[in-house]
Order: sequence, then C-alpha cells, then structure tokens
Amino acid sequence: MSITVQPDDVHNRQLVEHLHPADWKNPEPLARYNLVVIGAGPAGLVAAASAAGLGAKVALVERHLMGGDCLNYGCVPSKALLRAAKEAHVVGNARKSGMSFDGPDTPDFARVMEGLRQKRSSIARHDSVARFGELGVDVFLGDGRFVSPACIEVDGARLNFHRAVIATGARVAAPPIPGLNEASPLTNETLFSLVDLPARLIVIGAGPTGCEIAQAFSRFGAQVTIVEMAERVLPNEDPDASAVLKGQLQGEGIELILGASVVRAESADGHKTIVIDDTGQERRLETDEILVAAGRAPNIDGLDLEAAGVDYHRRGVMVSDRLQTTNSRVFAAGDICSPHQSTHGADAMARIVIENALFFGRKKVSSLVIPSCTYTSPEIAHVGLTAAEAGKKSEEITTLTLPMSAVDRAILEEETVGFARVHIERRTGRVRGATMVSAHAGESIGEMALAIASGMKISSIAATIHPYPTQREVWKKLADGWSKERLTPFVAGAFKVFFNLFSRRNPNPTAHSTKRFGIKEIEKT
Repeated sequence: MSITVQPDDVHNRQLVEHLHPADWKNPEPLARYNLVVIGAGPAGLVAAASAAGLGAKVALVERHLMGGDCLNYGCVPSKALLRAAKEAHVVGNARKSGMSFDGPDTPDFARVMEGLRQKRSSIARHDSVARFGELGVDVFLGDGRFVSPACIEVDGARLNFHRAVIATGARVAAPPIPGLNEASPLTNETLFSLVDLPARLIVIGAGPTGCEIAQAFSRFGAQVTIVEMAERVLPNEDPDASAVLKGQLQGEGIELILGASVVRAESADGHKTIVIDDTGQERRLETDEILVAAGRAPNIDGLDLEAAGVDYHRRGVMVSDRLQTTNSRVFAAGDICSPHQSTHGADAMARIVIENALFFGRKKVSSLVIPSCTYTSPEIAHVGLTAAEAGKKSEEITTLTLPMSAVDRAILEEETVGFARVHIERRTGRVRGATMVSAHAGESIGEMALAIASGMKISSIAATIHPYPTQREVWKKLADGWSKERLTPFVAGAFKVFFNLFSRRNPNPTAHSTKRFGIKEIEKT
C-alpha cells in the first residue's frame, strides 16, 4: 500500500520512506512468535524494542505510519508549532516595545510549517522500519486482524503467538454535529498539512489540544474563537489553573465562548459557519476553518477482536489492572485501553506489559504515577491528587500554594503568571499531588512525580539544594512553607525558652567561642 502525506514535499516523502516505505516486503513469518504487537505507536514501539532487546522473537504490525499519533500528528509536530508561535509572540511584543527587527512584521506561516515537517522527518528515523528491523523485530506493514485467540493475520500471512499486545491507540472522534462532516473540519491528523494560515479559525473543544493550537494560531495572526461546552477551559484541571489560562488566552485576543454547544455546521461556496447555542441564544459564527479538538475514539475497527475473545467497549479494549485482556494471551497498552492518553503513559504501560506478559510479572497500572502537561503559555502541569480530590480529604491533606511572582527567576524573566501548588499528607508529610502553572511547568513537574512515586516526604524537598536562580526553586519554597506551618505555638515557645536559657549561660558568646576553638584574641593597642 502506497501512502502519501500532504503536502507532498521532500520532507514528507522522507517521512514516508522511513515509516512506511513503498517498496517494503514483509518478512516470511516464523512458526511462532514470543510476542506479536499490533500498532507501532509509542506503546507498540517500546514493547517491541524491549522484548527484542531481551532476546524474544517479536513481530510488529502497522497498517499506516510507524510512530503513531505522537510522531506524525501529535507531540512532535505540535511542539514544533508551539515553539515557532512563541518566538513570533516574543518578537511581536518586542516590536510593540519599540525594538526593531529586519524582516516582515508577520510570521511566514508557510516557512514555519515547512520547518515543522523538516524536524518531524529528521526524528522519524528513530521510529523507522529499518531501525526496528536492525533491532531484530519482524516488521509487517498492512492490516492486522485476529483470526483466533493465538493468531493474527496480516495480508494473508499468519502470525502465531505466545503473547500479543494491542497498541493501536486512539483517534479524534468528531462530535455528532449535523453538517460538520460536510464542512470538512480539520483534526490533528490534517492540521499539520496546512500551508496557508487561515484568517479565521474556530476551535471546538477547550481541552489541551484545543487550547494549544488556538494559542499558536492566534500568535501567527489568525482570528481564533474557542467553543466549549464546559464552563471553563481545561475542565479537568485545577480551577485556578484554568482561570490563569483563560485570562492569558483572552489577553492575547482569543474569543472564548464557554458553556455553549454547537447546534450545526454549514458550508457553501467555500464559506463555513457554525451555529451555536450560547446560554439559550442562537449565534452564527463564520470562519475559514474549523478544528475539531473534542472527543477520542479507540482504534479497534478491523481488528476482529471477537475472534480472539477480547472484550471492548466504546472507550477501548477492556483490561485488568495488569493490562491483561479477557484473553489471557493478549495484553493491551496505551491509548487503546487507558484514560491517560499520553506518550509517556503509553511508554510506561508498555514496560508493564513486557514484564507481565513475558516474565509472569505482577505489575499494576494503578501503581503508575503519570504526570500531565498542557504546553500553552504558561504551561499547566499536574501529577497525583487533583485539587478536587484533595478538597474531599481536607482533614488528611494540607494544600500549600505559592505564586510564581515569589520566585526570583520568574521575576527576572518576566514570567510571573501562574503558581505552584502541592498537596501534602498531613500525618506523614508525604507529597500526594501537585499542580504548576508556569513557563516551565512541564520541565519542573518531574520532581513532584518522583516524590510521589518514591513516597518522599516534603521535608526531603526542603533538604535538597536547588540551584539558584531557577523556577523549580518554587518547590523548595513550598517545602520550607510546610516546615514553618508545622512550627506550632507550643514548639515555637519551647525554642524561645531554649534560646533564652542559652543566652543566659553565655553572656559573652564571642569570648566563649574564641576560647572553645583555641583562638587567641589580639590585644588591643
């Protein structure tokens, strides 16, 4: 099967050559594989590479492009886009401040997108068919489907297995809005094929993807509107974090229509319109492009899971806490079976699968501590207990918050928008959750993820020397705040009595200290 990625330029042709070469010939199947992996996204690639590295006989099946959503339509291209948008925003603000720069006043969107495609194609070799072949994995390109509880068929070839992993991921699912499909909306799978910047963009959904893309396109110069059914952006995040991002997006000129539903979409003569119900009032919004960033659907079509005895529902494959399906031979990992839809979450689950499937391990997915981050400006990162969960345990949990304006590095870099918040178990002092809203939240949340995963006490954070000045120092400041909070009036009074007694015993502390250490005072002349 020949695959073309639009626009059909040198970068995308190189991408396809790495990830689904037109001249690829599937290998002759072995009699039986220790592991067959369906889906070559993050979970599937990690599972296949790990198992092959341990000496297992592994087959990897992919119907489209190796690398999955992350490389082709998700993390990689979106972060390249956000980087360019941030640079455009900085330059734009500098010009407003009176600085002059050579070049056009507005970003060259076509060049930005070409740079994105170039970066993506340069990374693609890490996920390539050739590289996994070199790792000892038999790569089969084509549609894979179960034909029995222990066999998968790919274009007529039968792959018998001892164990299998379903890692086919998920995709954007357009909401059932009349006329939407006819309006040819963008999704993350088509967004990065754009060459020209749409003058107007409506984003349906104010989740992480919707907010990231809305901010990026606004910074490139598009007129952007976000429509969201919930009453706030990022409805699953800490409400205070949502409020910060709401203010930032509105401050950059993005129109937010919250608590509204899309009634229908219309398209005629190249013009697109969505009709929304905004607090009982019908409104018509004209636009050049519509981006659907709400809803996900599991990629289970065509797998014939019934033949394998694998149960599933509308959210994906059903698995146990050890990621085993209703067929004891078959496991699943990644977005196909998890609410934690992220590359790093898929990676972690794939490692659990390898241990449990091939080495009779007992690892549980519920034991994972998986942080998340929305890469807007500012970034919003979270791990562990949410604010709502901590609130329900207010008798057990102490919550401390510090604004980024209290952090020197944030002040110096004029990045004081945001805050850091930590939830601490009152009895033990262990870290149970954290949220950070800052320019570098994604880079900084790992410290709290480590603290939670290792059962670390907040006092250990306080005792850790952090480099100065850094924005991550906010965690140490919060930890010091915990120590001060634990200083009860009784303890403070005891310290006061101690120091009073100490000062009475040593009325001349200088003389005491010099004698103690054998220091001879210089006689006054």
